[in-house]
Amino acid sequence: MYKICVVEDDIKIQNELKVLLENANYKVKIIKVFEDVAFQITKCHPDLILLDVLLPGKDGISICKKLRESDKTPVIFVTSKNSSMDELECMTLGGDDFIAKPYEPLVLLAHIAAVLKRTSGNEEKVLYYKEIELDILSAKVFYRNREIELSKNELHILVYLFGHPERIVTRGELMDNLWGSGNFIDDNTLSINISRIRQKLREINLENLILTKRGMGYQMFLKEG
Repeated sequence: MYKICVVEDDIKIQNELKVLLENANYKVKIIKVFEDVAFQITKCHPDLILLDVLLPGKDGISICKKLRESDKTPVIFVTSKNSSMDELECMTLGGDDFIAKPYEPLVLLAHIAAVLKRTSGNEEKVLYYKEIELDILSAKVFYRNREIELSKNELHILVYLFGHPERIVTRGELMDNLWGSGNFIDDNTLSINISRIRQKLREINLENLILTKRGMGYQMFLKEG
């Protein structure tokens, strides 16, 4: 799961961004004290920084210049200053992208995804959902100091569900993801794989993680508590 550091002094926008980004399956760190901001950013080790230009104390461009002395983490400037000269200044002084306020949430998410794809170099190797960790390289699920091993098909199914947490995923989506839409696969094969995953999840007290939604598909949902 990618971590995004938000540097924005408007509390309402802070809260809106936190909800938007967490719903898009990002971890979020909000900077709330505007002293030594570059140090605070570096300390939290984000994968991407959303940086407002107009901030208390040092402005965002000064913060970005300071970061660039030792840090290559991608920066997207988010600002109400939206002239072509403002954009040019942001991009030439260390920014990786620029989006003007007010912005459409889906447009902002598209900018974030594009920058992460361009700069990360590698796909994520570990996925997270609440307290559950899915290690793709070892094909294991970890939960509260317990673990299970997955087969290739079981891993593919869980990777897809972790990528769409708490959303109902159709059987067709899972089958296309596993075997491709051009191949004919007995529908019962998916049911067997889901059943095997549930049996393994029961071993680490996650027997109710994957819910069946009749006539619709499956939903990965972990009840709190």
